[in-house]
This record gives sequence, structure tokens and C-alpha cells, in this order.
Amino acid sequence: MDCRTFLKTAVAALSLLAFDAQATLIDNGDGTVTDDVSNKMWIKDFNLAASNTFGLAYSTDLGDHPSDSYAASYAEQIFTSGYMNWGAALHWIDAMNTANYLGFNDWRLPGVTDTGSSGCNFAYTGTDCGYNVDLATGELADLWYRALGNTPLYDNSGSGPQAGWGLTNAGPFDNMQSFAYWSGTAYAPSTYGAWGFGTDDGRQDGAGKSSGLYAVAVRSCDAGGCEGTVPVPGTLALLGLGLAGGAVRRRR
Repeated sequence: MDCRTFLKTAVAALSLLAFDAQATLIDNGDGTVTDDVSNKMWIKDFNLAASNTFGLAYSTDLGDHPSDSYAASYAEQIFTSGYMNWGAALHWIDAMNTANYLGFNDWRLPGVTDTGSSGCNFAYTGTDCGYNVDLATGELADLWYRALGNTPLYDNSGSGPQAGWGLTNAGPFDNMQSFAYWSGTAYAPSTYGAWGFGTDDGRQDGAGKSSGLYAVAVRSCDAGGCEGTVPVPGTLALLGLGLAGGAVRRRR
């Protein structure tokens, strides 16, 4: 390799490393994606329940989940399409953790923090409910807006539809549905509601627990444990560049 060829290779490797260092979402290569800003690990398949229920039967009442105060009022079921009602989503997470899925047993539904007065404080910006929400109030909202850079139906003034709105970027995730997803947070003003987030239009709001929404799992790893088992390309580029650099130094 002549000097010019080496320099081109080195620049390309450094560019790859710089991109990786600035990346928010890291595909760990093991069925998980790490958000290195929020320190969250997400399941890569955003419709995993369509292929894996961890032993739970489809279209069958799974029984009243103890964390669902409204459970006796509806049948908690997962459907073959992957969507499910809220009680079924709680059962699914429990089964996932019992299975120690991907080596972890602390999976959960994404959380929502209810701020202001209890329930939905609807606005087009800056609250816990509506569009352009305060991203500190919703983990899935934070992923959709900040990490994936999607555009909601309405802008901060309530004008819409905006150009390019909707689920236009799913990043490294597979099977992200343009629909609504459950959070693990009950909707405090009522026993029959839970918070959800619409990946179709960027709206965070409450939904009836018996409604059919999709579900995805996430885990917190502030104390570590978000690293994948497969090296990311940037790391490989650094290793390769280091070896090449050592060879050049020896030649000099």
C-alpha cells in the first residue's frame, strides 16, 4: 500500500469512527439497540409479539393481570398481528422476563411521566400530552422525536399537517408499526386507561386498556449492561487503523 492509498484508508476509517462516536442508536447485533444518550436498551424488533409470545397463547384470555385494576372488565389477549390490549402487554413482559430474554430479566414497557394536573394536559408543545411533547415525559416519545428525528402531524403552533410528517425513519429497528404503542403507565384519572404513544403521528395520550395497540420492550441500564456482544463497526475501524498505523511506524 503506497502512502496515498494508506491516507485515504485512514481518513475513511476515522470518518467511520467519528460517525459512530456521535451515533445515538447502536445496533448491538444481538436483537437489541442501545440509545447511548438515554442509556436505554430497546428490543430491535418493534413487533416481536407477532413472532414470539414467550409461550403465551394467541387470541386467548390470559387472565387478569394483578397490575391492571380494570382487568376484570375485558379479556387480556395477544393477537397474531402482534397487537394486544394493555393487560396482555403486561403479561407479555412478564413472560419475556421469565424467559430471561437475551440474557436480561428487567424488560418493561416504555414509561410515561404524568406532569401538571393528573391526566392529559393537551398542547401542541411542551406538555405530557399531545404533539411535540416534553421528551422527559415519555421514553418512546424521546426515541421517536430525538433519536429517530421523526416529524409529528402538527407543529408547535398547531398547524398541520407538516411536510414529511409521520414515521419516516425507523433507524436500526425492524417492524416498527405506524400505529400506537402501549406504555407501562396507567392513566391516573381513570381505572380503564393507560398511556400510549402514536408512532404514526407523534401524539402521546391516554387510551382505553381494552384497545388493541402494539408493544415493545425496553430496559434501563444507567449502571451499565447496554453493551452488545458484537463489536460495532467504529470499534473495528479503530482496531484496523491502529494496526495499520503501527505497521507504518515500524516501516518508518
